[in-house]
Amino acid sequence: MVRACRGLSALLLVSILAACSSSPTIESDLGISGAPDWVNEGTQAVDNDDGRFVFGVAFAPPLNDESLQTSTADTRARAEVARMVSTYIDHTLDDYAASTGDTATSSIQQTLSSSTQTVLNGAKIKGRWKDKNSGNIYSFAEMDMKALDDAITTAGKLSQNFKQYYQQKANANFDRFMKETE
Repeated sequence: MVRACRGLSALLLVSILAACSSSPTIESDLGISGAPDWVNEGTQAVDNDDGRFVFGVAFAPPLNDESLQTSTADTRARAEVARMVSTYIDHTLDDYAASTGDTATSSIQQTLSSSTQTVLNGAKIKGRWKDKNSGNIYSFAEMDMKALDDAITTAGKLSQNFKQYYQQKANANFDRFMKETE
């Protein structure tokens, strides 16, 4: 009996260790057949010949009201843009504080948040797609980072030091941000 319990315990231990060592396979995109590329690529930061952009992609499940469903998908796509831009601003502010030793970052952060919110209101819905199988409506929001750059460099409450830092580092910070969000 003791031998059977030890054998069972050993088998259980091996099973637990094997389960812990396996890693899940994660798809890099949704892989929805027939969907536009932007649906499967999802939310991302992009730098191409047209400029630097943040794309937000989101969906809303079927609701009793298609207008409400569309509005929900649009709002969620804009929220994805806001989440990405907020992360970008946080990284930029952290880099600025680290490189300059400026401890007055709370006032800078408040002004940046205000400027960013103004720009985010201009995030445009560029496309929608309805999945015939699931009934989900997908929305694609776009924000041109040039609008954010302009808002930051013209913000009256930001120090000239921060504005200069931002102008000098904006492209490099965005490139690094793109790599981090891939």
